[in-house]
Amino acid sequence: MTRGNELGELMLDPDEAQRKMDQWAAGLEEKAQRYAAAQERTEQLRLTATSSDGAVKVTVGADGGVTAIDFGNKARTYPMEELSRQILATMHQAQAGIANQVAEVMQESLGDEDQETRELMIGTLRSRFPEIEEEEPPGSEPAPPPPPPPSDSTPPAQAPRDRRHEAPEDEGNSPW
Repeated sequence: MTRGNELGELMLDPDEAQRKMDQWAAGLEEKAQRYAAAQERTEQLRLTATSSDGAVKVTVGADGGVTAIDFGNKARTYPMEELSRQILATMHQAQAGIANQVAEVMQESLGDEDQETRELMIGTLRSRFPEIEEEEPPGSEPAPPPPPPPSDSTPPAQAPRDRRHEAPEDEGNSPW
């Protein structure tokens, strides 16, 4: 039987046409419910990472947004630049697991349905939140920066600046 004949038969049997439409609508409703459940579970996802020394713990949601930052006692001993670096590194570590967690939720909720859409979405998440490659073994200290080259002479004297046309330096500390 060809598709044209099926349509013709449905038009001859309005009750069969109604049953087919009801089945189609029920299928769409079930699909919408599965997607709504997957969305709800995804919105509830929380991923947490802790720095190797326990100084920083960062929790993120499935959208990558930070939902919590906690500091261990060791964080107090860090210079601000190092603490900032630790926060960002730990945040990226937590975000790196987002794509896998969302993929798991999608697989559990939707099975093999809409593979193309899922692959596109998970690919986008992987590009936004790439997996972290381990740079150094945990607990190792980064190498200190090289010392500055020795200087044999004193720097040349600078001419005084003409400050008549400059804005006061203490106005809001704006970079603009």
